[in-house]
Formats: sequence, C-alpha cells, structure tokens
Amino acid sequence: MIPGFRLEQFTLRRPQLVLLVQAVVEGEADEVLIFRGFSSSLMHPTAADPDVPVLPGNAVIKTIDIMAGPYNPATPQYLHRGLAWTDVLPLLEAAGV
Repeated sequence: MIPGFRLEQFTLRRPQLVLLVQAVVEGEADEVLIFRGFSSSLMHPTAADPDVPVLPGNAVIKTIDIMAGPYNPATPQYLHRGLAWTDVLPLLEAAGV
C-alpha cells in the first residue's frame, strides 16, 4: 500500500490528528499536510482531484510530525516531531491501516 494513502487512512481513523510530512518527490522537497483523509502540499500545487496522490508511491518520506487538530500554522500543537517512517509504522498498524 502506498505510504501516502496509509497516512490518509490513518487520519480518517484518528480525525483529531494532523500529520505534517517532509518528503522528497521526484527529487524535489515537499511538505504535505494530511488531515481527515486528505493531503495537501504546502510547497507545490495540489491536484483538485482527491484521488490523485500528493505523496506518490515513489516519494521518500524524511520525517513525520504529529500534531493535535485543528491545525493552526501560527501555533501548531506538536505531539511528536521528526518521526521516521519506521517510527510511524506501529501507529498505522495499531489503527488497522
């Protein structure tokens, strides 16, 4: 399963959480915000079609921050910062995604 899709599914099951993902997509850095099953790039245009993945299967996930929602960029409420993909896998598995 594509990591971006798994993260979206995770936020559907944990709607009180917001994920901020630092990734490299096709050689370019990107920051992606994931909340309630939807992804949005903070650095590049996001497709209007929600079925087009913001984080494709070939994306390299650098770090994931977990925040309490709703997201307020002026005062983000970090719960965990700088998690590696391997750190997040047990959380995804516990959520059934």
